[in-house]
Amino acid sequence: MKAIIALEDGRTFTGRSFTGPGEAVGEIVFNTGMTGYQEILTDPSYRGQIVTMTYPLIGNYGVNAADMESDAIHPGAFLVKEYNPVPSNFRSQGTLADFLRQHRVLGVEGLDTRAVTRHIRQGGALKGIVSTLDLDPASLVRRAQEWPGLVGHDMVSDVTCAAPYGWADNRPRPGTDFQTAAPGKYLVVAFDFGLKYNQLRLLTDRGCRVQVVPAQTTAREVLAMNPDGIFLSNGPGDPAGVPGVVDTMRELLGKKPIFGICLGHQILGLAYGGLTYKLKFGHRGSNQPVKDLLTGKIEITAQNHGFCVDFASLNPNEVELTHVNLNDNSVEGMRHLKYPAFSVQYHPENAPGPHDSLYLFDRFLDMMRG
Repeated sequence: MKAIIALEDGRTFTGRSFTGPGEAVGEIVFNTGMTGYQEILTDPSYRGQIVTMTYPLIGNYGVNAADMESDAIHPGAFLVKEYNPVPSNFRSQGTLADFLRQHRVLGVEGLDTRAVTRHIRQGGALKGIVSTLDLDPASLVRRAQEWPGLVGHDMVSDVTCAAPYGWADNRPRPGTDFQTAAPGKYLVVAFDFGLKYNQLRLLTDRGCRVQVVPAQTTAREVLAMNPDGIFLSNGPGDPAGVPGVVDTMRELLGKKPIFGICLGHQILGLAYGGLTYKLKFGHRGSNQPVKDLLTGKIEITAQNHGFCVDFASLNPNEVELTHVNLNDNSVEGMRHLKYPAFSVQYHPENAPGPHDSLYLFDRFLDMMRG
């Protein structure tokens, strides 16, 4: 089934659907990971986007229940060079095509993903549309241009949980009975801006009791739970477009230890009084080099973000730069010099990706002990 991918600048590409008819509009981005497509698809940070994989063969190992990072697929469409319909892996429980169909997400193969990636790298991330229903290039380009985009819009409300829940037996458990921790353990309140399940796994593996709360939970409600620490998750879109949460973080600063990842890191940057900006084409993949300025060590990291903290907008007497991206020197980590708060732009939960940055969860525990 023929599919057309049209970008707002007038460029079009042709492919074929391997999931049946469909259509999606969003920001066209690329991911450089060789594996991890299921974790990528179930990462809420991709809401509002259309993902192109640079690795040419996708679907080799199928999908399985253990690699879910949320309960849904979040990109509007998935673009690959070649789809493998016959997975070969002992963990496989189904094909990628069936998985996409189950969640009503369009999968397209047969397009020149190198040309798509090169076009985005030169021109920046672009609004686009993928369709098997409308095959008029001029119509598709116009519709891509009409889509409002991500800047200034609240994407978190689409992915945050509707009610508090906890994590037990390696799965979400509804309720608020997770607001207490056993003696010697730590209670962590996790703000769900679009979190990934492996973040909860890593916290519970370290003996934490985790209470997940919706993004709009107030500081008073959080402090009433008397947590030992506060965790700010990843999430989609523009941090400046999420109403209320920056003020909430300002109220919580200094009250409890805080650890932020990705969007949580950006929200902390805004709470510190800084600014954020949109990157030209973002960082997405499990092979991104980062330098830890505190130790001098180099980490290979997993990343997925299109916005970044402007460190020059922060007060250097209050906030210290701790990590930088070695590809473009953008901000990858920071810590507050007065309050117990630190954050990283990348994804240390390694789902998918290397394990180089797991120490950050141990650093959070040390901060709660202190």
